Amino acid sequence: MTPVTRQEVLGLYRKIFRIAKKWQSASGQIEETIKEQEYIKNEAKTLFRKNKNVTDPKLIKQCIEECEARIEIGLHYNIPYPRPIHLPPMGLAHKQGRTLRHQEKLRKISKPIYLKSHDEVS
Repeated sequence: MTPVTRQEVLGLYRKIFRIAKKWQSASGQIEETIKEQEYIKNEAKTLFRKNKNVTDPKLIKQCIEECEARIEIGLHYNIPYPRPIHLPPMGLAHKQGRTLRHQEKLRKISKPIYLKSHDEVS
């Protein structure tokens, strides 16, 4: 990892914890706010520890982009949890003889960047 990349990753980590410290839930309830703050902290710790040994620059860049996307979406919608995608079953495959394997491949390709690591951790 280059020093610039390392600084960028550490900056994102600090940014997440600053957001968690100031986080207010949409409902305004104290219990809900505390629960969401803990979720943000735990999710960040889990994902950053999981990816601490990643050395491929492309994978590092992808993780940074996912982190930034999740931060922006969380702040925009005031929801710390990843927003699910809604695709109808068999909605991506052509109706003429596509196999289930191809359908699964299309679903994987269509998954937004901010959900890539969520399924691996959950």
